[in-house]
Amino acid sequence: MTLLLDSFWRAAAYCLHPRVIALSFLPLVILVALALGLGYFFWDPALDWVRAMLESSAWITRIWGWLEGIGAGNLKTVLAPLVVIFAVTPVIVLVALMIVAVLMTPALVALVAERRFPDLERKRGGSLLLSLLWSAGSTLLALIALVVSLPLWLVPPLILILPPLIWGWLTYRVMSFDVLADHASKAERIALIREHRGWLLGIGILTGYLGAAPSLVWASGTLFAAAFVILAPVAIWIYTLIFAFSSLWFAHYGLAALENLRAMPPAPPAPPVFQEPLALGDEPRDPSPPAAQLPGAPGA
Repeated sequence: MTLLLDSFWRAAAYCLHPRVIALSFLPLVILVALALGLGYFFWDPALDWVRAMLESSAWITRIWGWLEGIGAGNLKTVLAPLVVIFAVTPVIVLVALMIVAVLMTPALVALVAERRFPDLERKRGGSLLLSLLWSAGSTLLALIALVVSLPLWLVPPLILILPPLIWGWLTYRVMSFDVLADHASKAERIALIREHRGWLLGIGILTGYLGAAPSLVWASGTLFAAAFVILAPVAIWIYTLIFAFSSLWFAHYGLAALENLRAMPPAPPAPPVFQEPLALGDEPRDPSPPAAQLPGAPGA
């Protein structure tokens, strides 16, 4: 518990570090760059394709006629751009967050190691390829669990429990591996994850619940469409900051646990067993006591 609380407040304090704040704005920079690049090359073709699709639909044509009848025919000119924006924005956001996830965790682990554990030996027990495979496998298992558990989400209490629990498990799996990949050996990583599995899973679940906060902002953006342009970047920034806090919490906990593991004295070797050498012609004596003789047996 002491290690858990100590790593928590250290992670919260590190969120105020200028490097962490700068990294939290990275997805917004990537988002703007992707939006401008895709808009420059694909905006007009995307608009033409959406307009053609809308005009070829019979029921949308009837809606156009109804809107023109009530004097709202101008909405036709803004519908296609809105469709393109709402269709492309989630993809851009997902790509930006994936890029940040790949770049941010190693940078934050390096920050914690540089400032708090400068003398901790790097044994490099996990490679980048192994980390990607581990993350991909864990993500696949989490997605399967989400799909299988979807019917249970209809039960009111479970919808508040299952998604954060699954995402917390995924966070625990991925973060525990990534924060120890550079400093711990394979044997140390396996031993630490086995010993601290409960606390690491608890950190993952807590940060999973924190990760639900941006969803409230997304919902507000859906309800108040006029403020969506402002609320969407705010939600992305909050999610990135929570991701940074999660990485820092796992980094402080994992590297401190690794330092404690290496500071433990090695187990003393078992004392050697010496046996008295036998003289030539002697037979080894049976150390077990003689069995009790039954009444009536010879010699009793």
